[in-house]
Amino acid sequence: MTVRKYGRPTFRVAVLHGGPGAPGYMAPVARELGRSRGVLEPLQSADSLVGQIEELARQLETNGDLPITLIGSSWGAVLALFLAADKSEMVEKLILVGCAVFDAASSASIEQRRLDRLDQKTRQRYEDVVVRLEQAPPEKRKQIAEEWGDIFLKTDIYDPLTTDLEVIEVQYDLFKKVWSDFVELRDRPGFLKNRFSSINRPVAVIHGAEDPHPLEGIQPFLEDCLPEVRFHILPKCGHYPWIERHAAGRFYEILREEI
Repeated sequence: MTVRKYGRPTFRVAVLHGGPGAPGYMAPVARELGRSRGVLEPLQSADSLVGQIEELARQLETNGDLPITLIGSSWGAVLALFLAADKSEMVEKLILVGCAVFDAASSASIEQRRLDRLDQKTRQRYEDVVVRLEQAPPEKRKQIAEEWGDIFLKTDIYDPLTTDLEVIEVQYDLFKKVWSDFVELRDRPGFLKNRFSSINRPVAVIHGAEDPHPLEGIQPFLEDCLPEVRFHILPKCGHYPWIERHAAGRFYEILREEI
């Protein structure tokens, strides 16, 4: 269980990486915010949804100054919602960046949107990678999963300043286990709505207009669940606003305003 720290105490802000199973990629955001405040970067290692919620709670209790503002990216945004629903006393505010979607149809549309952005040669390469990923022995999966991630990175960005996400390690087996836990809950009628409707903290959503995660799979659901949610849509921006040439400056402005 690891937490990286940026800036000086007190630690009232934490950034949560996505994946699940892609630790490290929120480091640039933590470094930038750490210029003016204390920021935690918890690195998740638990291989179940319940385990990740409990792990995050321990990380924040041990290292943070509660209550904390959580800035979650992609899967990290969903994890932040689960923590706020279960342990609201730990949370000051939620900022959800490039949030994952909350229904099966929207989730399926993400892959199609990504495929539509690939040329024929790269699409064939992707299909080959998927087959190899499912058939590979455990010791080979990490390398193939990194190739899989590299293909989708190209579809998830618009005009990047860099393509180095600073992921420490691609943890594909962890991804499959945690994501399958989430999908089981997501597909239970009304479950997520009931769970997240208990959240009574302010929520801000930052979403790139070119993010393949469709806003229609996020905004109506959250507006139906949460008493206070505000949306910021960034033009010419994909899934990772802090590396986008046209959006990074405005992204950090919004973060500082919301924090």
